[in-house]
Amino acid sequence: MLMKKTLAFGITALLLSSLALTFAYAQSADDILEKMIEANGGRKALEAIKDTTISGEAEMIPMAMSGTVTMYHKEPGMTRQDMEFRGMVMTQAFDGDTAWYTNQTGAPAAAPAEMQAYSEKAALEMGNSPLLDPAKFGITHHLKGKETIEGKEYYLLERVFESGDTTTLFIDTQAFYVFKQRQNTLDMVGSEVEQEIIFSDYKKVDGILFPFTMTINQGGEVFLIITATTVKFNSGLEDSFFKMEK
Repeated sequence: MLMKKTLAFGITALLLSSLALTFAYAQSADDILEKMIEANGGRKALEAIKDTTISGEAEMIPMAMSGTVTMYHKEPGMTRQDMEFRGMVMTQAFDGDTAWYTNQTGAPAAAPAEMQAYSEKAALEMGNSPLLDPAKFGITHHLKGKETIEGKEYYLLERVFESGDTTTLFIDTQAFYVFKQRQNTLDMVGSEVEQEIIFSDYKKVDGILFPFTMTINQGGEVFLIITATTVKFNSGLEDSFFKMEK
């Protein structure tokens, strides 16, 4: 009888301990999000951003090509990216419903069906909405512990979308900026691949902390390096700018 009582007590204690740990992680995830908001400029300042335009240089490593890039985002989930390499402009965009791109002839075309979900998720994550109001978009965050990279500690914050897709954010434990994010995406030939985006060279623009260098790795190899030269907020971008040209 004593053994049964001891076993039952031990199981109960383990369950309570697990529930307490889960609750603590949930609370910590919320705390981290709030600290990220403050570190990035504060809720009021971030909510005031309606659109963002980033201009800079791009280096596509596998093809040994350098060019220019301009990225546009309108809250909560419209994006457009115009890249120019060797005199040819390539556009990729998502208008909130449809992903499209310009093909080799320069003509606009709807992206393949498998690209739609990735484009919608990427467009949403480019903005501030998942950080400011995740529940509105069916997004949850879970703290998955910490990881040390080159002697620095980072929180691992898992972002889960309604679709079940996930992104892992590596958050600096002291400054609360995003050092890196990891997710699955499609490569240039349409195959699913793990992608990591490393954010560096943070600077303040109108009080908002912004990374001026983004290094994009695919399949463990450096694919693209984007170095921003200018960042502008609230240029008044129209919805039509993100629509596929006819």
